[in-house]
Amino acid sequence: VRLAESGGGLVRAGDSLTLSCEYSGSTIGILAMGWYRQTPGTQRERVAAITTGGGTTTYAESGKGRSTVSRDDSKNTMTLQMLKLKPEDTAVYYCTAWGYGPLKTELDYWGQGTQVTVSS
Repeated sequence: VRLAESGGGLVRAGDSLTLSCEYSGSTIGILAMGWYRQTPGTQRERVAAITTGGGTTTYAESGKGRSTVSRDDSKNTMTLQMLKLKPEDTAVYYCTAWGYGPLKTELDYWGQGTQVTVSS
């Protein structure tokens, strides 16, 4: 699976932003897709995730009520809508997909990331 993020940029606190992740290749075995973010010197943290089966979504506490993750398989796109952005939302945002392949091999794919900067 190949993943390509887009939509990052410089915004002001309180603005909204929608990130997109276009995926290609075989998604057989992929159980879920999601968004992580990372700031320098810290570990990546999950922002939101959505299952490929029932479309169940989960969110980190930091984004609950301000974030919405969705997927459109007809367009091979997953999006993350973020509202009321805060300076602490500044990070590189990564699109990811995971699951299990044949013989239960772990599948773990990542995009290159897109920078989101929120000015105060």
